[in-house]
Amino acid sequence: MQKDIHPANYRTVIFKDMTNESMWLGKSTAATQDTEKWEDGTEYPVVKLEISYKSHPFFTGKLQFVDTAGRIDKFKTKYKKFSKKEAAPAQEDSEESAES
Repeated sequence: MQKDIHPANYRTVIFKDMTNESMWLGKSTAATQDTEKWEDGTEYPVVKLEISYKSHPFFTGKLQFVDTAGRIDKFKTKYKKFSKKEAAPAQEDSEESAES
């Protein structure tokens, strides 16, 4: 093994899965601002995860719907303008047929 390539600042942190609020202790070098008290009363830094082995469908065997950061809403607002353009010509066609 090569020497002096691994970080030396490993510390105990709480990993928190934000989809199902499960938590466990582990070691990490990830920089975090949040802290939380663990079951033993000690306060540890918290590493927030969007998905982990406790919520991933491969490990759980269940499909869970996870809408992180409103992806569906972002998609709908982004493509909303295209649905209006399609609806406008349909109205013009119906108005022309009503005049005939």
